[in-house]
Amino acid sequence: MESIYPKSHSAVESGENTSKIVAERGTRFDCPVEVIAQVESASRVRYNFGIKSRRARSTSNHFRSKTIILLGVILAFFQSLSASDRTANTVVLDESGVRNLRIVTVEVDTQDFETTVFAIGRIEEVPSRHSVLSTRVAGRVKQIDFFEGDHVKKGEVVARIETRQLGDPPPSIDLKAPQDGLVTASHVRLGQPVEPDSELMDISDRSVMWAVARIPEQEADGVEIGSKAHIRVPALGDELIEASLMRFGVNADRASGTVEGIFEMPNPDERLRPGMRAEFSIVLQERSDVLAVPHEAVQGDPSNRVVFVSDFDLENAFVRVPVVLGESNDRFIEVEAGLFPGDEVVTRGAYSLMFAGGGQSLSLKEALDAAHGHEHNEDGSEMTDADLGGEVDADEDHHEHEGSHWPLMVYAGVMTLLSIVLLQRLLHRKTEESA
Repeated sequence: MESIYPKSHSAVESGENTSKIVAERGTRFDCPVEVIAQVESASRVRYNFGIKSRRARSTSNHFRSKTIILLGVILAFFQSLSASDRTANTVVLDESGVRNLRIVTVEVDTQDFETTVFAIGRIEEVPSRHSVLSTRVAGRVKQIDFFEGDHVKKGEVVARIETRQLGDPPPSIDLKAPQDGLVTASHVRLGQPVEPDSELMDISDRSVMWAVARIPEQEADGVEIGSKAHIRVPALGDELIEASLMRFGVNADRASGTVEGIFEMPNPDERLRPGMRAEFSIVLQERSDVLAVPHEAVQGDPSNRVVFVSDFDLENAFVRVPVVLGESNDRFIEVEAGLFPGDEVVTRGAYSLMFAGGGQSLSLKEALDAAHGHEHNEDGSEMTDADLGGEVDADEDHHEHEGSHWPLMVYAGVMTLLSIVLLQRLLHRKTEESA
């Protein structure tokens, strides 16, 4: 670049301190020659730096434009993948299909989630509510008023005993019920001789029962008096009975490695009977605001858990949604990812939906056509003018090659991502070299 200053470089080297007059946009000022040389050198540096900065900005803008274009291409690609996924993961049923599969849905919401320990056990009578009927004198049974399975009230005459004392007839005594309850066993018959040490009847008050759980020893440390439990008795169906732990057993079972935990349960209708099997979910702790679904809603193998969610747009359409699960208890499974509050998930019928989607189900295209009143593509996306124009000609070819699109789309996606990474590295290197 040619200097704009008239003084030669030799004058600077000779140390000459002559003032120069520099014209700049009509302004005059005096300054030494040395200062003029320094200003000239700085001007060259600023000029060169400006050229490089403009080149870097130009390269950066070029890189940004290409990145936006590539991102648009990838977005369009994944939108097509999303449409294909929706087709593959949506099961559309008609009304008869919903009734045949007995589909039931529930709305997902956050809840207080209980961490529980599972145990099994049995229903037993409360020892203090069981009594035995006997006689104080020897004799024979003259009369029986109640039999096994009958309910008695305290003080009612249950049987009459004719004594062996002298008399014509010999004197008799009445045996009265010592408590309210059910005659659970009768050991006497008319005319049977009895002695004072004989047990004649068993009477039990079963309005309250014990549920005795066998708690694994390694889990017993987290259980304490007052701990709540959900108790299911298979003989009563799926009904859950809540009870609180009132005491522990005095000994541990060496063979099974368990400790007895005793829960008191009301039994006003006497449906609970001694010996019934019971299943316990004993609550150890609670967490709030946990998203959870019922056990029956979760399907699939352990590495690929899914639930079926009601489609927001179509009636009787259910979308297979992958989920990530957390803890589980006797009734619910925590969902860490995949669902949102308000989603409608299928509970009863979810297992059947895993195998639905055959000839008895509607296609996604048919369901959307019926719901929206116009034609859609096979993957459920809206049809363009080009699709409508070539629909008849391309229909047969589409069905022939429909199954081969997926591998090609996956390959195209991978190659596109690799191209973006390589292009970014190349442009970044060029930018550094230019700077």
